[in-house]
Amino acid sequence: MEQRNNVTEFVLLGLTQSRQGQKILFAVFLLIYLVTTAGNLVIILTVVFSPALDAPMYFFLGYLSLMDAVYSNTVTPNMMIDLLHVKKTISFKACMTQLFLEHFFGGAEILLLVAMAYDRYVAICKPLHYSTIMNQRVCVLLLVLAWVGGFLHAILHIFSVYNLPFCGPNIIDHFVCDMYPLLKLACTDTYIIGLTVLANDGVICVVIFSLLLVSYGIILRALKNLSQEGRRKALSTCGSHITVVVLFFVPCIFMYVRPPSTLPIDKSLTVFYTIITPMLNPLIYTLRNAEMKIAMKKLWTGKWK
Repeated sequence: MEQRNNVTEFVLLGLTQSRQGQKILFAVFLLIYLVTTAGNLVIILTVVFSPALDAPMYFFLGYLSLMDAVYSNTVTPNMMIDLLHVKKTISFKACMTQLFLEHFFGGAEILLLVAMAYDRYVAICKPLHYSTIMNQRVCVLLLVLAWVGGFLHAILHIFSVYNLPFCGPNIIDHFVCDMYPLLKLACTDTYIIGLTVLANDGVICVVIFSLLLVSYGIILRALKNLSQEGRRKALSTCGSHITVVVLFFVPCIFMYVRPPSTLPIDKSLTVFYTIITPMLNPLIYTLRNAEMKIAMKKLWTGKWK
């Protein structure tokens, strides 16, 4: 414990050392942050206040937007502040908090995407039993399981890294606190812990991603039983879901399905799934969902009826 306390803060190198580059990145990420926050907030308010959007699909979509908004706030504001400072430091406790929140909301979002896939499977493959199977109690249970799963996923990371001895150096070649960069700084053998990260992140991502692809494959195969209008609507909805799943999982799989190590591309991939994806999700769901666009128009023009 005494050895660990030799490091009370970490220095983040960030995305670039160029002052001009940092100013440009600050402007870009500020715009992305504003679009992300506004887009997800609009979806949340639309789902909450639009009577027409009372289906389970929109219940999950509202919480997905909430997770994206909060998930973005665990990384983007701190990174933008660091872009304005020459020395980018983060305390040990703040680093652990950021690590926990990243994986808590990221893990919860992964499990929520599974719940959304299950909802679409029941809606398309078992339409006569949909209202019975996807009742309010089941929806809330799936949501609670997503939050609990995200918590367990994150707390395992904290238990793995919190008591490691950090005796120096304390420079992290990243813009956030994450597992592999932290394990690289520990003054002990972290091979076993690295394998637990591989299992907790990489294997779980691959398994869930594969299950999601299989489930959407089954859903798309079942579309031949629907009418042309029903097929068009289902394709639009499932297309949105599949796009979000691919955008979120592919970078995560590349990051964690490999022997514990840090690569230069890791920072770019982290930007994508922590900053870009939360911005794209509301755009993808609103642009491809006619009911959502109609509800937004009615809500924001005051035409409730």
